[in-house]
Amino acid sequence: MKLHTAAILLLFWLGIFTLHTVKGNASSQSMRKFSCVTLSTKQLNVRNLVSYEKHQVPTNAIMFITARGIRICVSADQRWVQAAIKNIDERRAAKRK
Repeated sequence: MKLHTAAILLLFWLGIFTLHTVKGNASSQSMRKFSCVTLSTKQLNVRNLVSYEKHQVPTNAIMFITARGIRICVSADQRWVQAAIKNIDERRAAKRK
């Protein structure tokens, strides 16, 4: 009887531990709050851009984030977009030094 009770308690605690571990891993994954549904056709001023995110769903796009926190999606295959990404990366590298 004691062995049966101990086995049930062990299974109970393993179940609680597993549930807690799975819940923690699922909630710790970063979830994107914004996605690029529509793309801007205008070329942006690179000096106002502070960051970017690459998006592939639902379309291959770059989301630029301005100094004011505005998020603007543009097509990733444009030449000026690649130049802007390079400029932002260079500014980040210069700040780290």
